[in-house]
Amino acid sequence: MSAQRRRLGLTVERDGSLTLRVPEGCELHRAEDFVRASHRWIEDKLRLRQRHLPLNPARGLTHGEVFRYLGRDYRLALVDTEGAPVRLRHGELLLDRGLASSRRSAVRALTDWYSRTGLRWAQGHTQPWAGRMEVPEPTLEVRDLGRRWGTYRSGDGEGTGAGRVSLHWAVFQLPGALVDYVIAHELAHTRIAGHGPDYWRLLGRAIPECRSRKAELDEMGRRVWLGDVSR
Repeated sequence: MSAQRRRLGLTVERDGSLTLRVPEGCELHRAEDFVRASHRWIEDKLRLRQRHLPLNPARGLTHGEVFRYLGRDYRLALVDTEGAPVRLRHGELLLDRGLASSRRSAVRALTDWYSRTGLRWAQGHTQPWAGRMEVPEPTLEVRDLGRRWGTYRSGDGEGTGAGRVSLHWAVFQLPGALVDYVIAHELAHTRIAGHGPDYWRLLGRAIPECRSRKAELDEMGRRVWLGDVSR
C-alpha cells in the first residue's frame, strides 16, 4: 500500500507470483474486483512466462569450464598460488584449487566474487542513470534475489533517504548494457512504484530502447548461472 498511488496495479513476477499495489485506504472489495477483472491478463502473462521458463545451466568446477562476467567468457583455472580465492587474470577466472574440492565453498567463493566485483561496477554506473531520470540515488547492494534481477525498497521511515536498490549477483554475467537496464529499471521505482505508462515514460527518458532491452534480458537471463554445480 502506498500513499502516493492513485490506481491499483498488478505485476506478475519472474517467479510466477503476483504483486498487487493499491492506493492508501483502498477497500478490500475494490482490490478483489480488480484482481478478478484482470484474470485474462494474468493468464496471458503466465502463458508467456511458461514459454520463457529458465534454462539456467549448472556449471562444473573443473579446469576449462566457462563462466561469464559482463558478457565475456572466461575459462575456469584451478590454481594453487596465493592470492584472492577468485580473481580474473588474462582471460581466465582463477579459483583456489582447495576451494574447488568443496562444492559449497567454491560456489560461495564464486558468488561472493560476483557480488563484490559487480557492486564496484554498479556503483560507477548508478549515478549517471539517476541523473538522466532526475531521481535520487539510493543505497546499492548486491545479493541473491532468487528469481528477481533487482528490487527497490523505499527508505521512508527507515532513515535511508532515497531507499535501497538490490541487484542479483548473477546479473553481472550479462552484458553491461543489460546490467545498466536493470539498474535504471529499479531507479525508476524511486519515483513510480508500478509498471504503468508513467513508469515506462520515465525509464524511456534514460533508455529509449527499454522495451527491447527488457525482451533481451528475458531471453538471455534464462541462461545465466545461478549457482547450481554439475557432478
